[in-house]
Amino acid sequence: MNPVYHQATFINSSPHLSDTPDDQGMEVAFAGRSNAGKSSAINTLTRQNGLARISKTPGRTQMLNFFEINARQRFVDLPGYGYAKVPLAVKKQWHELMETYLTSRKSLCGIILVMDVRHPLTEFDWQMIEWCEHTGLPLHILLTKADKLNYGAAKNTLLQIQKELRDANFPLTIQLFSSLKKTGVDEVHAALDQLFTPKESEQNIDAFLSE
Repeated sequence: MNPVYHQATFINSSPHLSDTPDDQGMEVAFAGRSNAGKSSAINTLTRQNGLARISKTPGRTQMLNFFEINARQRFVDLPGYGYAKVPLAVKKQWHELMETYLTSRKSLCGIILVMDVRHPLTEFDWQMIEWCEHTGLPLHILLTKADKLNYGAAKNTLLQIQKELRDANFPLTIQLFSSLKKTGVDEVHAALDQLFTPKESEQNIDAFLSE
């Protein structure tokens, strides 16, 4: 467990990149299909029940939501995708916002891709996986709602996905997770620690600037 994540605070919600925090430091973005348990995961990882807004109506995360961990690290909750009963034009706007963020945000250092363990590897999930593979951006997959299956079934799903992604040639890790049972939290904290570890070139820059 890393208690640093428990001090996360909400910064702002932005419908445009122009309204986002300065593109400095390091950001880990949480992506996933609406109703996959993305907001619940963020709340569980930070031990703050109301940090990320949870709605009974999937698809209410319509903006980029930023959370500060410390002066150099942030979480970003991306718009949920694929479920919300909204006009096609709005879905297109969400998609364009996400695409612009993912392709232009220099501080983005990793993705947490949230999937419902009962409905993994949707079309959107594959798009995100392929995008991370194309860019080489590290990806950590959370198979959420693991409490909805018995352990054997959940483990089989994990093994099947690992098998399907075994040929991936970029940093990729996968785990089971349950916000309800609080299982897998330490694993996610460890994955976040890795995602937030500066690359050697960034460490050299930081060392230079601190001299």
